[in-house]
Amino acid sequence: MPMMTRDVLLEMELEEDDEEDGDIGNVPASKRPLMAPPTLPSSLALENLEQTNVSGFGSLKSQQDFRTPEFEEFNGKPDSLYFNDGQRRIDFVLVYEDESRKETNKKGSNEKQRRKRQAYESNLICDGLQLEATRSLVDDKLVFVKVHAPWEVLCTYAEIMHIKLPLKPNDLKTRSSAFDNFNWFTKLLQVDESIIKPEQEFFTAPFEKNRMNDFYIQDRDTFFNPATRSRIVYFILSRIMYQVRNNVKKFGINKLVNSGIYKAAFPLHDCNFSTPSEDLSCPNERYLLYREWAHPRSIYKKQPLDLIRKYYGEKIGIYFAWLGYYTQMLLLAAIVGVACFLYGYFTEDNCTWSKEVCDPNIGGQIIMCPQCDDECPFWSLNVTCESSKKLCIFDSFGTLVFAVFMGVWVTLFLEFWKRRQAELEYEWDTVELQQEEQARPEYEARCTHVVINEITQEEERVPFTTWGKCIRVTLCASAVFFWILLIIASVIGIIVYRLSVFVIFSVNLRKISNGTDPIQKYVTPQMATSITASLISFIIIMILNTIYEKVAIMITNFELPRTQTDYENSLTMKMFLFQFVNYYSSCFYIAFFKGKFVGYPGDPVYWLGKYRNEECDPGGCLLELTTQLIIIMGGKAIWNNIQEVLLPWVMNVFGRCRTVSGAEKITPRWEQDYHLQPMGKLGLFYEYLEMIIQFGFVTLFVASFPLAPLLALVNNILEIRVDAWKLTTQYRRMVPEKAQDIGAWQPIMQGIAILAVVTNAMIIAFTSDMIPRLVYYWSFSIPPYGDHLDYSMEGYINISLSIFNTADFKSRVKENPYARSKYDTCRYRDFRYPPGHPQEYKHNIYYWHVIAAKLAFIIVMEHIIYSVKFFISYTIPDVSKSTKSKIKREKYLTQKLLHENHLKDMTKNIGVIAEKMIGAVVDNNLRPKSD
Repeated sequence: MPMMTRDVLLEMELEEDDEEDGDIGNVPASKRPLMAPPTLPSSLALENLEQTNVSGFGSLKSQQDFRTPEFEEFNGKPDSLYFNDGQRRIDFVLVYEDESRKETNKKGSNEKQRRKRQAYESNLICDGLQLEATRSLVDDKLVFVKVHAPWEVLCTYAEIMHIKLPLKPNDLKTRSSAFDNFNWFTKLLQVDESIIKPEQEFFTAPFEKNRMNDFYIQDRDTFFNPATRSRIVYFILSRIMYQVRNNVKKFGINKLVNSGIYKAAFPLHDCNFSTPSEDLSCPNERYLLYREWAHPRSIYKKQPLDLIRKYYGEKIGIYFAWLGYYTQMLLLAAIVGVACFLYGYFTEDNCTWSKEVCDPNIGGQIIMCPQCDDECPFWSLNVTCESSKKLCIFDSFGTLVFAVFMGVWVTLFLEFWKRRQAELEYEWDTVELQQEEQARPEYEARCTHVVINEITQEEERVPFTTWGKCIRVTLCASAVFFWILLIIASVIGIIVYRLSVFVIFSVNLRKISNGTDPIQKYVTPQMATSITASLISFIIIMILNTIYEKVAIMITNFELPRTQTDYENSLTMKMFLFQFVNYYSSCFYIAFFKGKFVGYPGDPVYWLGKYRNEECDPGGCLLELTTQLIIIMGGKAIWNNIQEVLLPWVMNVFGRCRTVSGAEKITPRWEQDYHLQPMGKLGLFYEYLEMIIQFGFVTLFVASFPLAPLLALVNNILEIRVDAWKLTTQYRRMVPEKAQDIGAWQPIMQGIAILAVVTNAMIIAFTSDMIPRLVYYWSFSIPPYGDHLDYSMEGYINISLSIFNTADFKSRVKENPYARSKYDTCRYRDFRYPPGHPQEYKHNIYYWHVIAAKLAFIIVMEHIIYSVKFFISYTIPDVSKSTKSKIKREKYLTQKLLHENHLKDMTKNIGVIAEKMIGAVVDNNLRPKSD
């Protein structure tokens, strides 16, 4: 390539930035960064790379073509966060293996990796970053490249990224709590302010270099806090190119790490989590977080959200704020749920229909029809005595009250969380964050198509045309739909399993028990089938989850969303849609399909034309749904804790054991952090997903299990501290990220809240036996339909079980095995006319009364709860009046402050210009005039 002038190189570089980095492309050319010194333009390494040959690096003749960091010996200070000179702070660390010390035969591959890395580091230096390399004290093949961003680089990119920085101290922000009147109690729960001091508040504004004097800069070393410095450096690392081959640009630290050129890239923790740093200038924020947040002794304390936000960024801070608020609201739901459970437990002895089932003279004399066609025996109703007693606890009037309460509770939770979220937006200065978000570098790199912007009527680059976008969306939707069909296929497989093994359990349990009461009493065919099917369903759920996570990421990458928020929202919707079907499909089957379409013994309904449909217990499928919820919720909690606690701990122990040879040496901070586990960019996504799935279990099926909020409360109390312990002790420090809210999870929760009203109403109406009992209680227990003169549940079991003539098996079943049965009749769960009736085996009048009552109940319950939800949503604004006033007041004062400073500068400049003009006039008047 011929030599170019500096202006031509600059123009070429900015054009490449327009394609590579949307953030820089949106900034005027005068404000774009060019940190390279005049003697070596930042395009030099790229110019060499553009002379591509087969290797893609061009004809570089020596290593001097690249600018590489100098190697320095470790200064012996393990807690140091600075270069060896003790002045320049380490903002990021890159780790790689030195190819020259590897024992491998792949020399060509190693050379390519080395040249890519050298090109990348050269471009980092040319862009203004400062690098210092140090070899590992434990493994001399490892090299740690420490990255420092000087003041000029920080200022330039702070303007590009629209980072808000302090203008002046702010005395408007006052943190208030609803429990301020109970200071004697809340003081025990608060973090000790003498240990974690409250953060000073400031008026802020997007940083501009030409208005630097307006900002509150007392010390250049502390003006950009460590989290902001790491954000800026990561922004640069993600957008620096290392290769141009066949007009395809390759760039960014993420690709280099994924391809193995670098082993890791991360910002540093500020100290050891268990002991404070010996460096007096270190704030020891990691140590404070572990002591006051992650340590088990702090489990009862409130979270130090401001310090979490300062150390890890707003994105992690808003997650823990949401999780803490959700846990607080669960406390109320858990109390009410326990009260409803205790109501059912203490009124169990008053359950008349359960007594009839257990009575040998009633339930013992009722012979039930076989539940399969081949070898299933006749059985006595009192076999289900124990399950009927348990059912009385959950299928009680308290459950109905609790279902209505939860419909209101979930609305209160969502509305109050919106208010709390608005307060955090104000306190954490993220009110206008959405306007500041830049495009992802992966998106900008693919912007090759030129289109006309409808608003500005100017040309802009996009990654694909409208047709291309439609094709991508169609392919992505088809892939998601395919995987949902795969889940449905697995659910059908579980149903087939249920239908097939029920026959086996029905025959073999009788042979194993041999008439023994304990086995028949506690292990029924229905229970054995339900438990084994639930365990198999849970295993399939976890396997499909593991596979689909990778598939969903691939689909979202192919879709190519523009911003990181768009990317996460797209991935969130795909993952949740899959997880919703995966986790809840078995519960929906038990609640709304099992036992609903079974026909009657003489004319059963068959699944897939082969398997006879499952029947519920005489008391309904509610207890089986409860069992399914307990197994999935409990198994999921145990599995997640193993993944979140045990796995990273074992990996870290294993990593330390591998480096035991260097244990006696003083290990620097960057090497200690390298041996921790990487969190990953989607680590927080999985935490949200776990909690939202739990939120669905707590709300969608709570009518079948009132203790679900209690289990969720206990799990979340532990989850907060486990996540805190994991972040502070087992994982590398994440790159701090901004976030205004919880993203797509908010509308997902709102959708679950709306659906929960319908599901709980239908569970009470169709899954439980409450409505048929209420119809009997209010209508059919007295004449002319009943024999009792007062309202009572006596005789309900008899009316809820229809009669079937065993002789009728012959006309409906080939090779009838029951033709010579000793029983003339048997009973089955349905409301049909008895044999000999003109409409035998047709639904009777009681059935239609019950159906009408169920539909009326669903309509009334839904309308009442939806009306209350609408009233609450209308009454409680998303942003409180005081927060709105604070936001407007701060915005006004900020604009006023900037305007006043601008006027001062203008006045000062005008004064200087006036003085110069006056001086020039005076000089001109004093100058002697020539003839």
